[in-house]
Amino acid sequence: MQFPGIIIGDRHLLRRIVSEEDTAGNYWNTNVGQLLSTPSIVAMMIEACTELVDQRLPDGFMSVGKSAEVVHEAPTVLGATVTMTVEIEAFDGYHIRLRMEAHDESGLISTGRHERSIVNAQWMRLKITRRLTDRI
Repeated sequence: MQFPGIIIGDRHLLRRIVSEEDTAGNYWNTNVGQLLSTPSIVAMMIEACTELVDQRLPDGFMSVGKSAEVVHEAPTVLGATVTMTVEIEAFDGYHIRLRMEAHDESGLISTGRHERSIVNAQWMRLKITRRLTDRI
């Protein structure tokens, strides 16, 4: 199967205002509780990459996360606006590597990479069902 909609260099922009649920205080008691947490940056990156990739896939296909790497460069405060750009960096037919860069009003806050795999959605649902029934 070929996926002509996946084009190296395509980009997607995600913009978000940092809320309480995005802060480090949502995960643990800390003196930096009003700052954007690293797990929230990872979640934003996955969301942006999924939005970029999945809309380019034919019906019956979806992407799933394979790996994520994030460098949290600088603090971002509650209420700041994060602008994240993700770009398709490489594609081998089924695996997509994306590059991420995020900024707030003061400058660069994070860089990273995320890899997603293209799968048949029906196959994935069957695999999930099997995993769930194996637990019983």
